[in-house]
Amino acid sequence: MSSGNSSYGDIHRYEPARESTAAAIAIVLLTVIEVVFVALFTYGLMSAWASTEAGTLFVGALLALIFIDLAFILLLYRKEFLPDVMIVKKRRRKWEDLYVREEDKDGKSIDTGGLADTLKRAVYPYYKK
Repeated sequence: MSSGNSSYGDIHRYEPARESTAAAIAIVLLTVIEVVFVALFTYGLMSAWASTEAGTLFVGALLALIFIDLAFILLLYRKEFLPDVMIVKKRRRKWEDLYVREEDKDGKSIDTGGLADTLKRAVYPYYKK
């Protein structure tokens, strides 16, 4: 929980990244494997492997492996090389940013002169004149 004297945008918690050497080596090896998979996929498309049923499965499996390998690279990078930072933010209701403008947060009175326009604005808040 943030303290009472925190202002919005202040850093509440900062934990530096571990930056382990093992993770860096693993990222480099996974990147080399990624390049091999991309080269095989490109070669498979150029040589029309996908024209047969087995070739289609193989090219699809290569594409799946490319994205799975990329997911592991990004996971390792995020876990080991990005710091954990918590910033103090203003709490808002879920619907507040979508439907209420800052100047209209206290509401508006409905007058009979522009009733149709007011109702359009109530149904669709971003209605332009």
